[in-house]
Amino acid sequence: MTYLCFMKTTLTILLLLLTLVTFAQKDIYSFSFKDINNQNVSFEQFRGKKILIVNTASKCGFTSQYKELQELHLKYGNQIVVIGFPANNFGKQEPGTEDEIAAFCQKNYGVTFLMASKISVKGKDIHPLFNWLTNQKNKSFTGSIHWNFEKILIDENGKVNSRYRSKTKPTSSEILSEL
Repeated sequence: MTYLCFMKTTLTILLLLLTLVTFAQKDIYSFSFKDINNQNVSFEQFRGKKILIVNTASKCGFTSQYKELQELHLKYGNQIVVIGFPANNFGKQEPGTEDEIAAFCQKNYGVTFLMASKISVKGKDIHPLFNWLTNQKNKSFTGSIHWNFEKILIDENGKVNSRYRSKTKPTSSEILSEL
């Protein structure tokens, strides 16, 4: 019983330390992630550019937004980096493996923008990047991701500028006006 109590206390302390380290981040450039091909990607390489981060899902009613994300990438790629983060947090609408997700995106939408490996964007296993992103003050709102295809716009200084719910299309005037 004492060992179990010790382990629970240790786990609680580790989670608290992880949370403190995550919130101490001042900008996105200290974060990295694995792309859909399991290669490390550092946000540092995007310094000075705007970044649009989108949690994606292949079996969602908003999946057709992949098309507009690709259009945004092609038309404004010199001004903004588009990154899709597949997540299975909502309605189990992203059940596939990285290979299946990549094949789906390429076949159906010709996706050439950067795709991350599948992560969690909400809950106990939230990726540290999304833990940080959802708690940053910005022009819109803070708090948990509510559904697939929410968008987070990072400014050229690595700070969260704005957030957009799922219904806001990637090529909407709200997003394009920020470019």
